[in-house]
Amino acid sequence: MPLSLSDLSGPAEDMFSMEDFLAAEQAKELVRFSTAGSVDDGKSTLIGRLLYDSQNVYEDHVRAVTKAATANVAAAIDFAQLTDGLRAEREQGITIDVAYRYFSTTHRKFIIADTPGHEQYTRNMATGASTADVAIILVDARKGILTQSRRHAYIASLLGTRHIVAAVNKMDLVDYSHEVFAGLQRDLHQLAHKLHIADLQVIPISALLGDNVVDRGENMDWYEGPTLLEYLETVPLGQDVTGRPFRLPIQRVIRPDQDYRGFAGQIASGAVWPGDRVVALPSGKTSRVKSITTFDGDLARAVAPMSIAVTLEDELDISRGEMLAAAHQPPVVAANFSAALVWMDAQPLDAGKSYLLKHTSQTVKARITAIRHRVNMQTLDAEPAATLELNSIGVVNVETTRPLFLDPYAANRLTGSFILIDPVSHATVAAGMVREVLGGVQDAATVAAIAIRNPERLRTLETALIEAGVQVVTTRTANRDLWQKLLQIGVVVLIEAEGQADFPAEISIAHDPAALVFEPLQEPTIDMVLRALNRSNP
Repeated sequence: MPLSLSDLSGPAEDMFSMEDFLAAEQAKELVRFSTAGSVDDGKSTLIGRLLYDSQNVYEDHVRAVTKAATANVAAAIDFAQLTDGLRAEREQGITIDVAYRYFSTTHRKFIIADTPGHEQYTRNMATGASTADVAIILVDARKGILTQSRRHAYIASLLGTRHIVAAVNKMDLVDYSHEVFAGLQRDLHQLAHKLHIADLQVIPISALLGDNVVDRGENMDWYEGPTLLEYLETVPLGQDVTGRPFRLPIQRVIRPDQDYRGFAGQIASGAVWPGDRVVALPSGKTSRVKSITTFDGDLARAVAPMSIAVTLEDELDISRGEMLAAAHQPPVVAANFSAALVWMDAQPLDAGKSYLLKHTSQTVKARITAIRHRVNMQTLDAEPAATLELNSIGVVNVETTRPLFLDPYAANRLTGSFILIDPVSHATVAAGMVREVLGGVQDAATVAAIAIRNPERLRTLETALIEAGVQVVTTRTANRDLWQKLLQIGVVVLIEAEGQADFPAEISIAHDPAALVFEPLQEPTIDMVLRALNRSNP
């Protein structure tokens, strides 16, 4: 007899709702994590086991990677092939490219970056770990901490990954020995202390058999900590980029008609509201946000990492590669800085060569002016070096042809990171993380054009500014377009104004690169000029 609607158990509102399901998934906190470690430590097998035991693999996919049973060998799932998708990876049994997988549990949703362990693919590991909230570094219980394990741990610490899991794998091959695990745990904590890793969780696992991956198992009853999935579901992230200073690298200027000029890009950090005062870099011109526009309409608030277009109350000349930032918390404008560098090219670093440096939405020419040191991967100590070779990590000084808008990498991942590109092959040769700004710091508010009639005073001011680390250009030209271009790249312009009547006083100053309106300095002394530039006389 056919069923009627009245025969269905439960009220209609208890039936599955796709809208409610999608809303619940959207509300879950997203955790990005990467795997790292040496060759054959079991990274792909671990991810495959994690996906399988958490019921995030389709049945047909499981059948595709299940080895057929023979007379002597029972059928078994090759968990590594759940993530190793390239033909070369399947043939060689290694990971080459970064494999990204999504899965979710009742508590959180996750994006996994399964990265390769071979030394020649270190660049892929750095790529996968660059956006991770948590890094899982596998250690083979039989082999201990290897050079590649140290290198990956060092890269994870450089990239600012705050939470590190050391998964001691293949415990089944050492008979689940507590003594073996305790020795490795001690060595791993010593390594974490040396790398200044504040949060390290060491977990003994067997990726092949599933112990302590999702389920606890019965073979390591001496271990009282969380399983890997329990840790991932409960680790506090605490990385709210919306609470940091507002940064919007400009990717495009939208001008559909004469009534609208929007500056579009992805918010790197912070939040913005209509009415907020922002500074345009490198010009240093300030304005207020008039509106925030997206595809779905105007917003009352936008936060990182949203893609938006903002309009300003004033007409400002802003182009791709420039930046809008919080006026009260601007980034440093500088052309000289030190950075940690991971070298990714087969050709060694050439200190005399000009490279292309891509930072946020702009690309400039750059060169390495000094190699401070290279990191010895065996001892993790700094050692002198004349160059950096493939997979080497070092600290260098960088000089660019145009000032960049920088934050230290520790404070802002996006505005504190960059890549170096070979100008001939266009290959990415290095990834860099800004450490500190060197000489040549140029705060946007201190850029100005200064006209001085007395040549002796001009030379004295020029010397004082150079000693204060300010980038200065002295010129006799009356070309205002040239002055504006120099100001826009963050240079103080000193104008030799002897015999010129175009300026109102003995020493005249213009702070606004767009208008270039010169005003007399009330007390025309060198100290007053330096104070007007927010500089103290050295």
